[in-house]
Amino acid sequence: MSKGLSITAYARHRGVSHVAVLKAIKAGRIEKEPDGTIDPAKADAAWERNTNQAQKRKATKPNDPPRHDGDADAPVGPPIINSGPSFAQSRAIKEAYNARLAKLAYEEKSGALVKTDSVKVAWFNTLRVVRDRALNLPDRLAPLLATESDPKIVRDLLEEELRIILNDAADAIANLQIG
Repeated sequence: MSKGLSITAYARHRGVSHVAVLKAIKAGRIEKEPDGTIDPAKADAAWERNTNQAQKRKATKPNDPPRHDGDADAPVGPPIINSGPSFAQSRAIKEAYNARLAKLAYEEKSGALVKTDSVKVAWFNTLRVVRDRALNLPDRLAPLLATESDPKIVRDLLEEELRIILNDAADAIANLQIG
């Protein structure tokens, strides 16, 4: 198992400044061990996996000391488990979300999308007017209907008033300004 290094020692191991190591820790590209040190095997793998290749500088890594374990290709330290997406995958995911947000912003500004709250308020107001006008029907029609004995005339008066209310509601919905 590899021994943990201080930030400065890991910077020397990596061939970068200690500020670069601090930035990598702050950005979450590498992690410190619970004791505050840095495991060089884990950190090297995480550094490669999580660093943007386009912004990567050529590091002047000092020569590693020779190994005496007999197998130069054998990994040193515990196996490193890839616990998340690489930097490139994370960047692609972020860009996809940014593109979706930009599309939504464009559609909202162009009028293709509206806020649900404004739709709810507009519908509430429209339906409240329909309800109020329908509830006022008995007060308006009672004197006319009381004098009528012909059921056909009563039906026609009711149908005409209901048609006026519903047509006005349809016109109000067609002219609804949401935004």
